[in-house]
Amino acid sequence: MTSQIAKSQESAETIIKEAQVTAKKEGKHIFVLFHASWCGWCKKMDNNMMSDKTKALFEGEYIIKHLTVQESKKNKNLENPGAQELLVKYKGENSGIPFWLIFDADGNLITDSLDNKGNNIGCPATPDEVKQFTAKLKSSSSLTDTDLKVIYNQFVDRP
Repeated sequence: MTSQIAKSQESAETIIKEAQVTAKKEGKHIFVLFHASWCGWCKKMDNNMMSDKTKALFEGEYIIKHLTVQESKKNKNLENPGAQELLVKYKGENSGIPFWLIFDADGNLITDSLDNKGNNIGCPATPDEVKQFTAKLKSSSSLTDTDLKVIYNQFVDRP
């Protein structure tokens, strides 16, 4: 008789280590996105990154990994063990989500979602936020100016 034990979420450490192996093999960087099931901006970030226009651009440059944090009491089981500690380590615990980090294949931080004033741009939407986002992408990838324009146009909110 087999027991039905609910599988717990994978640890942040395991997710990052596996991403590093893949990133080294594929010559990419790692884009870590902290999110939660209740977060509308997190869903918007995913939708923008995985749109028909931008998905290949992001997946061509990054190994994209999600870490679940800050869930509601009833959904705490969705959180990745160690993810909140990683968020704290990179000064994102009070910034809101989505919060993201970009690492090289060796696990060295290249950039994060904090702007030059220390505010989280999270899911960028204003022209200034998206400009900062695409600058961070440019510094951590080989995306061309044309690619970055496509990403800019996907993310910027227009009336």
